[in-house]
Amino acid sequence: MLWLRRELRLADNPALEAALATGRPVLPVFVLDKDSPGAWAPGGASRWWLHHSLAELAAELAARGAPLVLRRGRFEEEIPRLVAETGAAEVHAGIPTEPWARETYRRVIAALGPVKLHCHMTALLHHPDRLRTQAGGPYGVFSPFARAFRASGAVPMPVPAPGAIPAGPDVASDPLASWDLLPRTPDWAGGLRAAWVPGEAGAQARLAAFVAERIGQYRGERDVPGVDSTSRLSPYFAFGEISPRQVWHAGAACEKFRDEVLWREFAAHLLWHHQALPEAPLRADFAAMPWRDDPAGLRAWQQGRTGVPIVDAGMRQLWQTGWMHNRVRMVVASFLAKHLMIPWQAGEAWFWDTLVDADLAQNAASWQWVAGCGADAAPYFRVFNPVLQGKKFDPDGAYVRRFVPELARLPESVIHAPWEAPVLVLQAAGVRLGATYPAPIVDLAAGRDRALQAFAGLRKAA
Repeated sequence: MLWLRRELRLADNPALEAALATGRPVLPVFVLDKDSPGAWAPGGASRWWLHHSLAELAAELAARGAPLVLRRGRFEEEIPRLVAETGAAEVHAGIPTEPWARETYRRVIAALGPVKLHCHMTALLHHPDRLRTQAGGPYGVFSPFARAFRASGAVPMPVPAPGAIPAGPDVASDPLASWDLLPRTPDWAGGLRAAWVPGEAGAQARLAAFVAERIGQYRGERDVPGVDSTSRLSPYFAFGEISPRQVWHAGAACEKFRDEVLWREFAAHLLWHHQALPEAPLRADFAAMPWRDDPAGLRAWQQGRTGVPIVDAGMRQLWQTGWMHNRVRMVVASFLAKHLMIPWQAGEAWFWDTLVDADLAQNAASWQWVAGCGADAAPYFRVFNPVLQGKKFDPDGAYVRRFVPELARLPESVIHAPWEAPVLVLQAAGVRLGATYPAPIVDLAAGRDRALQAFAGLRKAA
């Protein structure tokens, strides 16, 4: 049995390779266990992506002779049940990194009894336990982690997809449509459909286009959200539709791009060794942070109605496409956690529900980094100024004009701070602050000062 979960691909899939190496028929299985993760059950955007990814994977498997079996239920019940139904001699799967999944796999192993569950490194370049500091502990800073990785040996070359897969026994399978993964009325997924092609073929096309057209400009343009300068491979990574070895070798021409692959490895390393990462700050002193309860501010941030253009553009891009440019992710996260002083966990939860690339380790590690309470974190006193960030990385306002069209006619000089524009300029652009576009929900200087005072209070308490 090939138990697929976060490795929805046929090429360079060590679990599939091991199953085929047995010489026996292979039964590919995907189990939807939406109850075990609790708060970290797949969000709406992830469910949309999963539906289309499974449909594409099922077609590819069927073309090779081995239909995909879909079951819904608890892992520790459905996997042993399928083993009993089919007489499977062993089960091959990927190594889970999420805390809830690691615990669930232990229950699966217990339920399988004499049938062995073989786990393979399908989602990362290295096992999270492989790299250790000289003291024997996990890394807490990215740069030495990356140096240790590069000194640890060459990354093996990826393996192509098999041409044929000998089919296992015919067993009952759920219709994919019965899982109700797609949105009902209203259908909010139009922007996702326009922006993405889920599945392994879409991943390979995206990687090939990036390497052929953009990787040469990646270092210089990767922070410019108005330019299609990044790989946009993150959702394919999140669902395992592409392997890290494929991306690592394809990206050999740009070490800066490889650094981003290693950040993904680092985040998984952190979650593996700090299982409370999605809920609790790594820096214990931040447990006393005087966060604000501000439902109206959180809602304005979620809706892209904060009155700060680069923030609103990012949040609207997220809602429309299920994705946000990485530079803008840092800006919107800093705005929420520092200017508004709303707990970073609230932003993490919103990203989890709306990102097509929602990944527990990436999401948690990145939010903690921006909030200043995680590993290798940006210092809390580093507060991104969204106006300066907009002027630096979106100098012509192309990104804001695309996602905040009500500001499109403003000149470059004021598009990132329309509240500073003369009345006649606003009138000429058809902008009425507080009417056609919100006034800022927080004074940026005052919000920054409030955050720094709270941080200073933490340091005194410590």
